[in-house]
Amino acid sequence: MKRLDFEVLYDIYRYGYSSQRTLANRLKVSVGSVNGALKSLRKLALVDSANAITPAGISALNPYKVKNAVIMAAGLSSRIAPISYERPKGLLRVNGEVLIERQIQQLQDAGIDEIIVVVGYKQEQFFYLEEKFGVEIMVNADYQTRNNNSSIYVARRKLANSYICSSDNYFTENPFETHVYDSYYSASWIAGETDEWCIQTTGKDKLITGVEVGGSDSWIMAGHVYWSKEFSKRFVEILERIYNKPRTANMLWESIYLKYIDQLPMYMRTYPEGVIREFDTLPELRDFDPEFIENIDLDIFDNITRTLDCERSEIKKIEPLKQGLTNLSFYFSVRGKGYVYRHPGIGTESLINRADEAAAQQVASKMNLDHTYIYQHPTEGWKIAKFIANSRHPDPRNPEDLARMLTMMRNLHSSDETLENTFLFWDAAKSYEASLLEHGPIEITEYEDLAADMAELAEYVAKDNAELTLCHNDFFYLNILVDKKDRFSLIDWEYAGMGDPANDFGTFCVCSEFSAKEVDQAMRIYCEGEPSAEDYRHNLAHIALAGWAWYLWSLLKEAEGDNVGEWLYIYYKYAKKYLRKSLALYRGA
Repeated sequence: MKRLDFEVLYDIYRYGYSSQRTLANRLKVSVGSVNGALKSLRKLALVDSANAITPAGISALNPYKVKNAVIMAAGLSSRIAPISYERPKGLLRVNGEVLIERQIQQLQDAGIDEIIVVVGYKQEQFFYLEEKFGVEIMVNADYQTRNNNSSIYVARRKLANSYICSSDNYFTENPFETHVYDSYYSASWIAGETDEWCIQTTGKDKLITGVEVGGSDSWIMAGHVYWSKEFSKRFVEILERIYNKPRTANMLWESIYLKYIDQLPMYMRTYPEGVIREFDTLPELRDFDPEFIENIDLDIFDNITRTLDCERSEIKKIEPLKQGLTNLSFYFSVRGKGYVYRHPGIGTESLINRADEAAAQQVASKMNLDHTYIYQHPTEGWKIAKFIANSRHPDPRNPEDLARMLTMMRNLHSSDETLENTFLFWDAAKSYEASLLEHGPIEITEYEDLAADMAELAEYVAKDNAELTLCHNDFFYLNILVDKKDRFSLIDWEYAGMGDPANDFGTFCVCSEFSAKEVDQAMRIYCEGEPSAEDYRHNLAHIALAGWAWYLWSLLKEAEGDNVGEWLYIYYKYAKKYLRKSLALYRGA
């Protein structure tokens, strides 16, 4: 069936026939085109002489009937921080309606009853939808390590004539239909410059030929997508073939489609301005729903208002910051002053004791080692700190910066302040190793030999009977901020505790990637002179122990789906190199 014949037949099926003019206006075509389509449909007995649809016409629509809809709701949506820290984006209430509930209702109102919701991040918050709306829940266990192609993969057996939707879309008009002619990607017009995905098409049917990221005065990809049965079959075949290739993991499904666009015909369907709303940032949500911040039930905003004695309406300029491997953070301002809110990352409770960290933060503030600290909750782990504008990190290869950092380290260790908890790198390494083994055996060449030698080194170090002092235990230049007054602030006290003072020296040398000469120079500065042979080997041993503990920490984070990057190799390299050097010194003593 030709496209226009289908559109005319479906319009009659949906609304009944009134006049050719009405059809032409609704379909945005000429009356002559409608007249031609009606003649074709009458000739095929799909409409009768009064242009009413016939049983044969209804049967002719069956191949185009929508089977189901897949709503992707697995991702974190980090751009809309801090809201996504506590609640998946699709469960936000906008203008009084929960986004995903509104979309499910629109699908059901359009006659689409088979709805699959693919969940991942905070999946348990979506489970109620199964009973409330009769949807099917499918779990994407790989949402942390893969892009949205993994949600498509989870639902691949369900795909036929299917809508593909995002849980956080908001449609001011219901865009869904019971029958669709062919695959399409919905599009909105954007005037001026944009960094969105700009669609290129050809022909009057607007076949998509390509997409450019960024452009101006263009139709952009926005909203829902429809896949025909043929498109679904071909896409799933491609996805299954390439799914386990390393490059595929980070690809959007749209990127896969574009890579194989010659095999996957899809058309652009345009919508008027304002019909499709995508809320990528908090300001966009606020612009659409000015009362959003005031109405949302979110602990984060309550924490801020209580700590800073302010109103929600005074919380401005919220911007997500670069996320670490253990925390999520965002910037905000209140009454013209900047702050950082730190939200503990998923699963960090197994690695970090937040009560110990909170106690350490109070000590650091008392000692004027951290000028940014305002408050940290001792059990929940969230923290509010002052934002230091135009700050810098000290340079470990700048003599003045190096001396100041090592003086700060020495002052920390010589203080009378104490904490209740203890942190020793060998104990930490064994703990990380035990957690890592829960993911399976450690099948790394030389691992057992290195672990055995490291255990021997740890025995030597224990016999040194070093006096435990207050230690930061993650002491290196990236955890130090220098403000415009040239004050140094040592931040991120997550691993702090009473420990061997060489803990901090070891981490400092590893993370600064010091050469042997630079290690010796730093040790002389820290020791305020030439170290004794015993102190020398003891400090070298802690470069090995620090490297080993952070190496195992990195292996654990990788096993949990995080990407540690080059740090994994740096930790390994220093652990192995200084294991050999320090063990030789102990054995030869």
